[in-house]
Amino acid sequence: MFFKYAKKYVIIALFTMFIIPINLLAYSKYIIAGGENIGLQINSKGIIVVGFYEVDGKFPAEEAKLNKGDTILKANDSEINSINDFINVIKNCNCNELYIEYKRNDNISNTKLALIKEDDSIKTGLYVKDLISGIGTLSYIDPKTKIYGALGHEVIEQTTKLMVDANGGSIFESNVTNIDKSIRGEPGYKNAVINNNKILGDIKENTKFGIFGTYDNEFNNNNLYEVGSYDDIKKGNAKIITVIRNNEKKEYDIKILEKNNNTSDNKNILFEITDKELINKTGGIVQGMSGSPIIQNNKIIGVVTNVVVNNPKKGYAVLITSMLDEGEN
Repeated sequence: MFFKYAKKYVIIALFTMFIIPINLLAYSKYIIAGGENIGLQINSKGIIVVGFYEVDGKFPAEEAKLNKGDTILKANDSEINSINDFINVIKNCNCNELYIEYKRNDNISNTKLALIKEDDSIKTGLYVKDLISGIGTLSYIDPKTKIYGALGHEVIEQTTKLMVDANGGSIFESNVTNIDKSIRGEPGYKNAVINNNKILGDIKENTKFGIFGTYDNEFNNNNLYEVGSYDDIKKGNAKIITVIRNNEKKEYDIKILEKNNNTSDNKNILFEITDKELINKTGGIVQGMSGSPIIQNNKIIGVVTNVVVNNPKKGYAVLITSMLDEGEN
């Protein structure tokens, strides 16, 4: 993954006389290629359990059968959308235990969590998160709908390695300060400064094909590329657009090696970086480069998603059409 963190899814009608035409291509034929470095913050649905600690010789969270990665949705029938919500329930309940509703994978369960008073404070034995931050790369903007896509893969919570169930969030302007180069067996990463005062758009979805939302900032309508289909992708020369210094977007040479049309996956294009400047400065693909668009024959065909760890000059990309379909859902 290319995500560097510092610190959110019948009515059956029968028609006998009329056929309503449906436009299957919901997204635009021409879209704006990204490449800009972005910062992001995702609010989770509920609060994520990321660890446990001992209280007075006990582990109350473990006794409650909670696991790392569980998401607490309710406490004493109150909805929990943030850590502050959880704290307020604890402060106001005047109780020795909480009735917890939590989500594990796709299942909703209930448990009781003991509250233990220690050093004039009430403790739960839980470490939790409600916000995930990081950097990545903007992939595209649809100029008609203003829907954007970024990253090309899901945002995960680093401790639990699980995908964050998004409950809103924002993307921000971000400048790359320096690069820790990739070496064989150890991918490098971009270091960047996030400008939290410059919001570029919201985050509505976090999926295996990336994050999606509405782009609210100005964009250049002249930077349009035709959307390439799977059949348009050819083995041979192509380019990626990315930032490796400040906010300077540049094109770098790559070579398409293989392709597959598995639309349930985000590793549809195997490519190799051939650009000497990029290899010299980054060692190949680095974390934070995920989302960088791939251009071939003046068409946008894919988006960088993964690095081959044992050969960081090689990586994978998802089909741009898979991202566009996901963004329109």
